[in-house]
Amino acid sequence: MAWKPAAAPNLKEMDRQAKELEKQILMWHRDNEASRKLEAIPGIGPAWMGLVPKQHSSGGKQNLLGISRRGDTDLRTLMIHGARAVIRFAESKSHEEGWLRTLMARRNKNVAAVALANKNARIVWALLAHERTFRPDYSPAAAGAAV
Repeated sequence: MAWKPAAAPNLKEMDRQAKELEKQILMWHRDNEASRKLEAIPGIGPAWMGLVPKQHSSGGKQNLLGISRRGDTDLRTLMIHGARAVIRFAESKSHEEGWLRTLMARRNKNVAAVALANKNARIVWALLAHERTFRPDYSPAAAGAAV
């Protein structure tokens, strides 16, 4: 008689439930304009839940802090995993120079992943607060000159 693991039916049921949840998330994503806008940001997917970086500002000087460790651990982990996926993709592209490539040249990959996750959180906040869409070629200096 062949041995069968006792948890096999449970794993199949969990897999079925995960697929059902994923289908529900994608249906919600198709109906939600804000979610579709945010999906354009590298490292952000349809299940992103929102995060605002902590800030301390006074005297006209803004001091934006990193992603809080007191916040949602699962969300922070997902943001960093998304950033790691972008970094892995950026490593294979040798011709592109930009903010991420110069950061990766100065710091290790884990520091770059957290910095990118923090930057993505700020981009998401700005897009939602100002009701804009993501443009990878956007430059604040060029936007100020056009006004």
